[in-house]
Amino acid sequence: MQKFVDKGNKEGYNKREEETQRVCGICGIYYFDTQQKVDSELLKRMSDVLKHRGPDDEGMYINNNIGLGHRRLSIIDLAQGHQPLSNEDKTIRVVFNGEIYNYPELRDELINKGHLFTTNSDTEVIVHLYEEKGDEFVCYLRGMFSIGLWDAKAKKLILCRDRLGKKPLHYFIDKDRIIFGSEIKSILQDQSVKKVLNYEAVDDFLSFLCVPAPKTIFKGISKLLPAHILICTSTGISIREYWDFKFETTPGLKEDEYKENLTHLLKESVQCRLMSEVPLGAFLSGGIDSSCVVGMMSQLSEKPVITSSIGFDEAVFDELKFARLVASHLKTNHHEYTVRPDALEVLSKLVYHFDEPFADSSAIPTYYVSKMAKEDVTVALSGDGGDEFFAGYNSYQYDISQDRIRRLIPEFIKRYILRPFLNHYPEFLRAKRYLTSISSSFESTLMMNKSFYDAQMKQQLYTDEFKSQLSGYDPFVVLEPYLNRSKGWDTLSRAQYVDAKTYLSDDILVKVDRMSMAVSLEVRAPLLDHKLIEFVATIPPDLRLKKGVSKYILKKSMEGLVPLEILERGKKGFSVPLNLWLKKDLKNMVEETLLVPKALQRGYFKPEYIQWMWREYQKGTKNLATQFWCLLIFELWHRAYIEGEQI
Repeated sequence: MQKFVDKGNKEGYNKREEETQRVCGICGIYYFDTQQKVDSELLKRMSDVLKHRGPDDEGMYINNNIGLGHRRLSIIDLAQGHQPLSNEDKTIRVVFNGEIYNYPELRDELINKGHLFTTNSDTEVIVHLYEEKGDEFVCYLRGMFSIGLWDAKAKKLILCRDRLGKKPLHYFIDKDRIIFGSEIKSILQDQSVKKVLNYEAVDDFLSFLCVPAPKTIFKGISKLLPAHILICTSTGISIREYWDFKFETTPGLKEDEYKENLTHLLKESVQCRLMSEVPLGAFLSGGIDSSCVVGMMSQLSEKPVITSSIGFDEAVFDELKFARLVASHLKTNHHEYTVRPDALEVLSKLVYHFDEPFADSSAIPTYYVSKMAKEDVTVALSGDGGDEFFAGYNSYQYDISQDRIRRLIPEFIKRYILRPFLNHYPEFLRAKRYLTSISSSFESTLMMNKSFYDAQMKQQLYTDEFKSQLSGYDPFVVLEPYLNRSKGWDTLSRAQYVDAKTYLSDDILVKVDRMSMAVSLEVRAPLLDHKLIEFVATIPPDLRLKKGVSKYILKKSMEGLVPLEILERGKKGFSVPLNLWLKKDLKNMVEETLLVPKALQRGYFKPEYIQWMWREYQKGTKNLATQFWCLLIFELWHRAYIEGEQI
């Protein structure tokens, strides 16, 4: 029986909570000198500040120079999943954040090899798998995870992170120790770790709306990259990548075979993520990705799937009618909530949970859909990853068409006619961007299209002191390694690979993790299963994006399950009416936060340029909504994390 619930007018739902709920979080300290002792009070503070990630249970292990802390949200083996968890002789200890979906199979294999288990939790599988496989244990895990493992015999600390970066892991290293934590705030509990601003990270943030790994906003604190393992002993530290994927077409397969294999893998990926001892549901946006996931869930579940959707009063941004269409078609137990400008009362909460500046404004609806889902479930499945791996972004079609034209234009025309023309006539803004693209390389165009503050704007925005701190730094270095790896691939595959390695892991998955963890909700992403990704990477580019139809092969595989109207929809991003909000409801907030002496005189940005930008924006001559959102978030973050001010 289908059920629709509108939570948009629920009394008090929009109101700011006075206290944030304090789903798993891990932390630890390892001193290189065995004579150093871990401070139990410090480790307790590091663990307690992660309480929102794991409100159900806590645990600590300290043995002289090693200390491990854990906060747990109970999903599997509610009674026996306490961490840190050890092997039989207590020589191996592990703290773990995430879910291992193939743990039943791994557990059976390990039992057959003589390993003794005392719990049914996926965490214990990690311990015995390490005993069996050594440092390569991580290659056998299917899931989302960040792991801290201590081997007492080898005096070795191992940190590792899942293949796509669904679960976070940060660390600080100096000459005496390594400190790690699921979130930066855990590391900052150690007062000796100084909050020194990383100027390159600020520059990256203004380009990409987030701080890309391995940097963080603080000098000395780093993110472990996805699909990487860090091994630390008293003699040194090594970091290596343990997994990657390549877009390489499988020869000989026909379209129907790709479709059949894809459908099978999609179903299997959803099936293994339905494993839970607590209520489970799904996010439903009304787009193809979430509809695909909910469709598969409906096939595999005996009860109606619990779905949650977010909408807006502004019709152009609202997708609730499409979510309702899917919910009705699949007979889900459907819940809705409308986000309004007053929802930004939670902005300080968002700044707190991200730890560093994060200006993807879709974090707001992500927080609210997580908060709403948490009222009914503890685990929710999402459609994250569909755009990156099935070619859903509109930009991919532009990348391909521009690259075709670029290849047709002789280099001497680009160098001696187009580029001088563009330099001489900067006022032709619309034409200039397109002509700049086709007269430049694919690599530089990709960087230009991903930059919200381009080099020219930064040149006018930054003070001389800020520029001197950067010493000529170019944020292109964020994309460069992945562009180099993908040389020789087709244009679509290169663009998708770069997005998967940067935008997906640094923005999308960070947003979902922090906003869901803020309300103690676990989110699982079936479309980011690494076995599924390895197969999708073998699908020819013209089946991912076929004659202008994005996600072609995914849509073909969903025919009959997802309504045709959804399959034929164009791409609609999960965005908020930021421009309307900043010009009306939030105008005073911006002026009272950004255009006051306290903010203007920090020494990072030129006050006169910010004031000029605001006048132009209010006149409507330039749409600078995202640029001002960046500055607003940075200012609020600076007050909270650098100055320690309550915002």
